[in-house]
Amino acid sequence: MSTADLFGSDAANLPDGSDANGHNDVAARAAKLRTQLHHHGHQYYVLDAPVIPDAEYDRLFKELQALEAAHPELLTPDSPTQRVGGKPLDSFASVKHVVPMLSIRTETDTEASGAEAFDTRIRKELGLTDADPLVDYVAELKFDGLAMSLRYENGVLVQAATRGDGETGEDVTQNIRTIGQIPLRLSSDAPKVLEVRGEVYMARGDFEALNERQRARIAAGEKGEKTFVNPRNAAAGAVRQLDPTIAAQRPLSFFAYGLGDITPAEEGGPSFNTHFDLLMTLKQWGFPVAEQTACVQGAAGLVAFHQRIGQARDALPYDIDGVVYKVNSLAAQRQLGFVTREPRWAVAHKYPAQEQLTTVQAIEVQVGRTGKLTPVAKLAPVFVGGVTVTNATLHNEDEARRKDVRVGDTVVVRRAGDVIPEVVSVVLEKRLQDAQIFTMQHACPVCGSPAVREEGEADYRCTGGLFCSAQRKQAILHFAHRRAVEIEDLGDKLVEQLVDAGVVKTLPDLYRMGFTALVTLERMAEKSANNVLASIEKSKHTTLPRFLFGLGIRHVGEATAKELARHFGKMDAIMDATLDQLLQVADVGPIVAQSLRTFFDQPHNREVVEQLRACGVTWTEGEPTAGASLPLAGQTFVLTGTLPTLSRDEAKDMLEALGAKVAGSVSKKTHCVVAGAEAGSKLDKAQELGIKVLDEAGLLALVAQHAAE
Repeated sequence: MSTADLFGSDAANLPDGSDANGHNDVAARAAKLRTQLHHHGHQYYVLDAPVIPDAEYDRLFKELQALEAAHPELLTPDSPTQRVGGKPLDSFASVKHVVPMLSIRTETDTEASGAEAFDTRIRKELGLTDADPLVDYVAELKFDGLAMSLRYENGVLVQAATRGDGETGEDVTQNIRTIGQIPLRLSSDAPKVLEVRGEVYMARGDFEALNERQRARIAAGEKGEKTFVNPRNAAAGAVRQLDPTIAAQRPLSFFAYGLGDITPAEEGGPSFNTHFDLLMTLKQWGFPVAEQTACVQGAAGLVAFHQRIGQARDALPYDIDGVVYKVNSLAAQRQLGFVTREPRWAVAHKYPAQEQLTTVQAIEVQVGRTGKLTPVAKLAPVFVGGVTVTNATLHNEDEARRKDVRVGDTVVVRRAGDVIPEVVSVVLEKRLQDAQIFTMQHACPVCGSPAVREEGEADYRCTGGLFCSAQRKQAILHFAHRRAVEIEDLGDKLVEQLVDAGVVKTLPDLYRMGFTALVTLERMAEKSANNVLASIEKSKHTTLPRFLFGLGIRHVGEATAKELARHFGKMDAIMDATLDQLLQVADVGPIVAQSLRTFFDQPHNREVVEQLRACGVTWTEGEPTAGASLPLAGQTFVLTGTLPTLSRDEAKDMLEALGAKVAGSVSKKTHCVVAGAEAGSKLDKAQELGIKVLDEAGLLALVAQHAAE
């Protein structure tokens, strides 16, 4: 879309910002640019529905900057260019709130009874009986951010102030202008005076990105940099930055939820009957209002809202610590009034705290099912996030050192929903003098095998693989996977039973297991036991790629296993290959090569391979095959739809045996698409790009043709 399409023929202007008609046209152009940029900013930041590309918005923004630089008298407080402008302040000025920013009473009963108690109080205060209708409420989210008051005069943002003590706050206007969701100018139907109350917050994704940037600065040696504990602290720190250019670099967002001062109705201001109408009007004026905000009726409606938001809490893109209930009728609000500077008509209904203080009693290293070594803080029991927590992850050695967690420390522990509890930070003021720095030992605490950390990774991993008991269940399940050696009747629950009962300790034990050991397991009938044994027997006849993939070597997937089998031909050749020899294999780089060498350098892993052979596990071996000599080498195929007789895996195996690569999506690099019934969009794209399409018969003919060559 061109600028002329957006703004009309007057888009053509001279380099210095003026045109043949002089200064008046420059001022008109600047005003039009401000209007358009406000509109597109609202589409982008509030509605999340941009209608022009970012590059076009940036071009228009720069044009307005150039006009204002050439004609300073055109600069207005509501100009979009002022979102990132302004000089650093020496301090924040005090602001006396025209209408106090009062706090809301908190209901600490986190159960349904907390909502029911509020409804009971409201009905009593309003003099309602059981025969009267249910009370209408507005239910909102209780954001974990910083309360803010935005004052508009004649539609222009003139002041932003923090809550402070409720009577007096701090003027943070320059920093609040950097928030794209906050309009700098309102539509013409807005009242002459309008104070919008709401919450400044930082979304979780923005918070993580900010901390990543902070870590990079710290790693680069920049002084004075630090990471932030949580989104609320990061948001508060950004709002109270004396330099607005720094605040602009810290992504903040805003939700509106109420009013302060406003032009009264008798002086031409708006008239509202309900709080919900008020919120919807704020939305029409360009302020973001949380989409979860809802009108509900009675105690049952409040309870249902509290439970629904509680279940969705962890999926929200921002932090909340509860919900807020407000009587919807403004007339009823006036009737209810206030008590001790708190409104009787509203309450904040909390959820169980997600952060608590406790002490670290020990730091141990746990070994995961895939060999990952994770330092875990053993804690004095603490109730957080609705459960009693005694363990919290420190993630990895780097993270443990960055947070500097030591035995005996008092720490902040966080648990959100089903997320594993983690140590957020250390309360340094309470640190013991003899607290020891944590150092991870580079050996598996379970099997004693060396622990290695690959280049570019944060985690150490046990190299014990098939030998390590901590990885036993995962190793067996992976080995039995349908794309590995495939043991059909060996599922998760059975593997749990076999390992927990001590029947299977290593992979070869699967093939030594007898009927008696199986049938004595809980819920294992004779027929089921025979089926399992038959599946195990059948799995003895496999292929070299499947066997290699089944060993669960890190970074060695199906495609890599096939390339290794094709290149070397024999298992012993793969186990004995040097790094240089491994790097000659297609699809094998330095990381994969080192992983293979690390695995086969462990004597116990090689012993497992030999024992499996001794148990009768066999595969066909042959001479090494150069990939380039295969008939379909270098060609990419895509499978889509349902083939009449072949499974997707069977078709894939046929193509890969001939050297083809089987991809999951169609592109210009695709050589051929094999399509079955209900092929869908992949077939459409192939036809659009003119790519060759085969059905099952065509695929079989192609395979037969090359097999005969």
